[in-house]
Amino acid sequence: MSDIVERIEALKTEASTCRLCGLCENRQNVVFGEGNPETPLVIVGEGPGANEDATGRPFVGRAGQLLDAALLENGITRKHVYICNTVKCRPTSIENGSVRNRPPSPDEMATCLPWLTKQLEIIKPRVILCLGAPSANTIIHTDFRITKERGQFFDTPYAEKAIAAFHPSYVLRLESQTDKSARASLVADINAARLKVIELKKERASQ
Repeated sequence: MSDIVERIEALKTEASTCRLCGLCENRQNVVFGEGNPETPLVIVGEGPGANEDATGRPFVGRAGQLLDAALLENGITRKHVYICNTVKCRPTSIENGSVRNRPPSPDEMATCLPWLTKQLEIIKPRVILCLGAPSANTIIHTDFRITKERGQFFDTPYAEKAIAAFHPSYVLRLESQTDKSARASLVADINAARLKVIELKKERASQ
């Protein structure tokens, strides 16, 4: 086991007992992250939903299935990347007596940010792919406009470059309205991130 893998596993164990915010009260599992911690490409989503909370794994519901399919169209599997979220526990609200997913609050994201920061410090990715505006707000810049700024590369303290794509959950909502363009853009943005990794590797090798 490499030093990077050992450090990620140790951090995961530490995070599994985190009680720094109220999200810990209703969680089943801390959804820390999974994949290859020695990868040059990290994917950062928003937060876990019900399926993720139940399994402790990121992106395993319908949105995760779409993400896996979009990755596969680019010749990528979860073994090639590392996948995590801006918050590690499921944010929920009660609506009409039912438990619903909700976006994490700014305070919850700020409280959980040290876990994400430590993950990225250990992995040291070349490129980060942000899924959705909350992730891009954290990694790229505040007030990120996902419809206008997705698909563009930005400098970030967390990696050499970062790019944002539509969140798979958003893509699914649009597809239910027969809009297929968002799925194509997700596939294209993953491809752009993949190609940027190759480009940065070539630049480093030529120096």
